[in-house]
Amino acid sequence: MGKSVRIVDVARKMIQLSGLEVDNDIRIEFTGLRPGEKLYEELLASAENTLPTHHPKIMRAQVRRYPLGEVGANMKELKRLLFAADEATVVARMKVMVPEFVSNNSPFEVLDKNRFVGKAAGRRVE
Repeated sequence: MGKSVRIVDVARKMIQLSGLEVDNDIRIEFTGLRPGEKLYEELLASAENTLPTHHPKIMRAQVRRYPLGEVGANMKELKRLLFAADEATVVARMKVMVPEFVSNNSPFEVLDKNRFVGKAAGRRVE
């Protein structure tokens, strides 16, 4: 993927490449994160890993496999909830389906508060 690039640096460069001046022609304004917006993206879940390939800079993802019946049942339940439940119930179900997902800067953070009670004891509570 390459090294991380700050979005403000990309914005400045694009303004300059357009023949304009930062803060003179176009002002960059920092507004903060919007609800649900993330600062970074995870490419793999914490339980997943990468494997080497023939090239030292290219890695291969080793992802979990899910039984087709389980995936189908989860999708059927999610579809049912989409029409019958509120947003929080739908997101709570999605968190069961993708246990690594934790909400940040979102009204759904409350769903994560007690999610991992007893984690030290080796059990997860949904």
